[in-house]
Amino acid sequence: MAIVTTSNKSCAVNPLKMSQPIGAALAFMGIDRSIPLLHGSQGCASFGVVLFGRHFRETIPMQTTAVTEVDAVLGGEENIEQALLTLHGKARPALIGLCTTGLTEIRGDDVEGVLKNLRAKHPELRDLAVVHVSTPDFKGSLQDGWAKAVERLVEELVPDSPGSAPDAHSLRVGVEKWWQGGVMLRGSEEMTRINLLTGPHFTPADVQELREIVEVFGLEPIVLPDLSGSLDGHVPEDFRPTTLGGIGLDQIRAMGSSEITLALGESMRPAAAVLERRTGVPFVVFDRLTGLEPTDRFLDLLSKISGRAVPGRLRRQRSRLVDAMLDGHFHFGRKKVAIGAEPDLLFALSTWFAEMGSEIAAAVATTPSPVLEKIPASEVLIGDLEDLEDRAAGCDLLVTHSHGRQASERSGIPLLRVGIPIFDRLGASHQLSVGYQGTMRLVFEAGNVFLANVGEKHPPPFPPPQGGRVRSGRINA
Repeated sequence: MAIVTTSNKSCAVNPLKMSQPIGAALAFMGIDRSIPLLHGSQGCASFGVVLFGRHFRETIPMQTTAVTEVDAVLGGEENIEQALLTLHGKARPALIGLCTTGLTEIRGDDVEGVLKNLRAKHPELRDLAVVHVSTPDFKGSLQDGWAKAVERLVEELVPDSPGSAPDAHSLRVGVEKWWQGGVMLRGSEEMTRINLLTGPHFTPADVQELREIVEVFGLEPIVLPDLSGSLDGHVPEDFRPTTLGGIGLDQIRAMGSSEITLALGESMRPAAAVLERRTGVPFVVFDRLTGLEPTDRFLDLLSKISGRAVPGRLRRQRSRLVDAMLDGHFHFGRKKVAIGAEPDLLFALSTWFAEMGSEIAAAVATTPSPVLEKIPASEVLIGDLEDLEDRAAGCDLLVTHSHGRQASERSGIPLLRVGIPIFDRLGASHQLSVGYQGTMRLVFEAGNVFLANVGEKHPPPFPPPQGGRVRSGRINA
């Protein structure tokens, strides 16, 4: 069990984390025909547009209430009204995700009061869904903002209907039995619809892979948020000032009639708990889906839910992953790895590297989380990239996003880019790290980095016995 500590420096040097409003805005971009609206200065939204534009290389439909110096003193409530009316009139979105920032949080703007009065004053907005989420950027991180946005989406859009899931009580009992190693009891004769709550560490390619896995079992997934439909890098047939895909509002409202919710990432637990409380739909949390064992467990649950055996296609993928692990584990053994990422991603990658035989020499997170204590390292520091660089001395691999490239150059440690942002490489949206195929890709990508940097600093994984020498491929005493 890792000891979790927090950096006590006076300032962050080369920050690792992104802000809460950015995370919430990204979650809203997984909703079809939506627009994230940041209640703050123009610079707040501009930063997010540039960040996501460089990462996804797509058009980012993010807007701002454009709070000025005068508004910051006298109040920016009128800015909210003007922004909502303008966006509704010009863009006709189905949903606007209203995210506060540090500026308006400190000012104390009554956003909920403004929205209540606005609907009474402008009945033409009755069909516009507006979801407000409090995301001060002076605390928390991207993962926190994403989690808050998903929780608020469930609270605002899913109707309150306890017990609407088919035989919810027996299904809850069945989930508990499965989790304890027993056979799951099916809640109904036909179980076809399940909810997937995805964390921010899943790329659009990850979400698409999970969708396809669920559909192979004959199940219908409702994915919230669904970046695979909006930020997967497709070329649209026409221009829209809103998101170009994702989950629809009707699908979100139908989540209460699903048989079960799978919360993918510890950060999705609060949203899953809210959904269960409102609708009676039980949930299971998968803290990671990278690696052989967690994927086996995921497919086992899908098999129990659907009543179908694991398809041959997935069994073949598993066989390929096992072979890849056998091929690659020689190059992972005894390697020291330094990782800096959001908690859910940090846990998934560090656990997987440890399972491959590597040592997690340094682990730096962005925000507190229950999973940090389970990371296979002696210490997990909540800090910045300077902390990661200091602790990475002597490591064989640095794992973080593109802002770690300077640390990699200074230290001479190769960099494996993960998370957000990745702006100096192509294909960030298509990185795959979940399921059998995603894990196999990671084995090859990380293993090839190790192979490319073999040298005096990187001895062979199995050196000859002390006093021996290698000659003609044999060890001679």
